[in-house]
Amino acid sequence: MSITKEKIAEYARNLGAVLVGFAPSSSWNEYGEVADSYRPAAIWPETKTVIVLGVPILLPILETTPSINYLEQYDTSNVLLDQLAYRLAVFLTEQGHAAIFLPRDGYGDIHVLVNKPVAAFSHVFAAKYAGLGTIGYSHMVLTEKYGPRVRYVSVFTNLELEPDEVITKDLCTKCLICKKLCPSKAFTTREDQIIADMNQKACAEYHVTLCEEHRYPCGVCTKVCPVGQDRKLFNSTDISLYLKEKEVITSDANDSRYARWVHARQHGSKGNRIV
Repeated sequence: MSITKEKIAEYARNLGAVLVGFAPSSSWNEYGEVADSYRPAAIWPETKTVIVLGVPILLPILETTPSINYLEQYDTSNVLLDQLAYRLAVFLTEQGHAAIFLPRDGYGDIHVLVNKPVAAFSHVFAAKYAGLGTIGYSHMVLTEKYGPRVRYVSVFTNLELEPDEVITKDLCTKCLICKKLCPSKAFTTREDQIIADMNQKACAEYHVTLCEEHRYPCGVCTKVCPVGQDRKLFNSTDISLYLKEKEVITSDANDSRYARWVHARQHGSKGNRIV
């Protein structure tokens, strides 16, 4: 039974997907950015198309990070992504087109990433090849509407579908704000490309601490990125607030500009972290 790309996108959006993109399995070979064993054809040889689904992380909650509020939003988006990807894979299979889904994270526990900081499949590159955004300095996909504040999941299918056009103009301006504010100092600038070298072990080790406090993940690089139309929507365009945050809150935790963030961090988690 034939089914159109438009029908698939409509079905996914009805399930809750906000961003939907289509990438041919051949893109991984064309760009050569991902090791052979991490490409769709190696994970499931029947793959002809990868359908990438995304849901946004809402900025005002992200701004409270590290907090239980952001943890709950993160977990909610993860559950939603896995469920809608599974339902889409089943829908396609029921229509006579074999399909599977790869979970949004693909690791069992944050402690695993300390010594093995890689998952079996990268939704970041999948989103790039599906035309949803470009990869920025901090290794995240940047989108015009939400900047890097989007979570992704991927569906593999043996159905050949027209691909979406890959975005060629970088959305990242290499402002280095994410580097300056990264709590684990994980980024090292490269002069030959926008994407930084990243100390993934250092990032994972910091997340272990947050996990033990019940306020995982960090999300600072996602929070401070100036790219995204959502900044105007949520009236959060003053990036200098982030640059001054630690200094101001350490001096005066009751500063009215940060009171809502401090409030969220002081409830529902271990310890009494204010920044």
